Amino acid sequence: MDADALADARRAEWERLDALSRARLDGAGVDELILRYRAASADLADLKTSVGSSPQSAHVSTILARARLRLTGAGDNVLAQTGRFFALQLPAALYRVRWTTLVVALVTLAIIAGMAAWISSDPALVATLGPADLLAQYAEEDFTGYYTENPAAVFAGMVWTNNAWITAQCVVFGVTGIWPVYIIVQNAVGLGISAAVMFSHGRGDVMVLYLLPHGLLELTCVFVAAAAGLHVFWAWVAPGARTRSASLAAEGRSLATIALGLVFALALAGLIEGFVTGWSLPWPIKIGIGVAALAIFLVYMIVIGGRAARRGETGDLVEFDAGTPTLAAS
Repeated sequence: MDADALADARRAEWERLDALSRARLDGAGVDELILRYRAASADLADLKTSVGSSPQSAHVSTILARARLRLTGAGDNVLAQTGRFFALQLPAALYRVRWTTLVVALVTLAIIAGMAAWISSDPALVATLGPADLLAQYAEEDFTGYYTENPAAVFAGMVWTNNAWITAQCVVFGVTGIWPVYIIVQNAVGLGISAAVMFSHGRGDVMVLYLLPHGLLELTCVFVAAAAGLHVFWAWVAPGARTRSASLAAEGRSLATIALGLVFALALAGLIEGFVTGWSLPWPIKIGIGVAALAIFLVYMIVIGGRAARRGETGDLVEFDAGTPTLAAS
């Protein structure tokens, strides 16, 4: 089929459909809109079957999307959209950043270990962190007291909102390329200094025990958010065949789902931190809860996400919601 010939033959009918989708309609107008919508849908099917993606099919698809919205008045219902988000969009977006997440995690852990080893090995460096009595109080009381000084529900809500805000910043401001790196380095240095104080006072094991229950999932969420932010930045730096604006828009839509999804994962981490970490449970049970929470997240990210990715999902909106993409030469 000659796409140009079909476009020339049907142009008037497509323009009439487009005009009807914008006009105030009576009963006869609605009937005509439906008939022309069906005819244009058949034309689009012919185009995609014969020539695949083309400027003509993109043009018809845009007209059909507008007419479909006029006919239905809305997209999918909320329950359908929610199911698709959690079953396909979110896991696919998480799967896409899995390797970058691993790199971010390894770099962060290296900074923490390096800072802790460097400072704790030299008493003079430890002394620069503050008065000796205050450092001893931090190691003996303040570090562990932090987890129980507020009611569990209040503390869980506090850490949840704080961490959700940090991860959202990593994704939203990731376009700068600087903010995710700043967040990761800042957190790693802070944890490294805390570890140096705890280890220099012989309390390193206490720190590890108190961090593991909630920290496994919490830190993983931060790593994922930083990875997503860096992917957004890279979409702007290296857009490939697409324009920079189109590449950034697509990645922004795809990876913004991660910012929303991490809110739920961090809620679970907050509950563990508030109701498990600082309270009277055997440590194997506490750490087991943390490991189980991380395992659930990783299965969702890698197994379910991999399945969604193999179905062609990227985390982006469907064409009906996002609009027909602009074609670009490769």
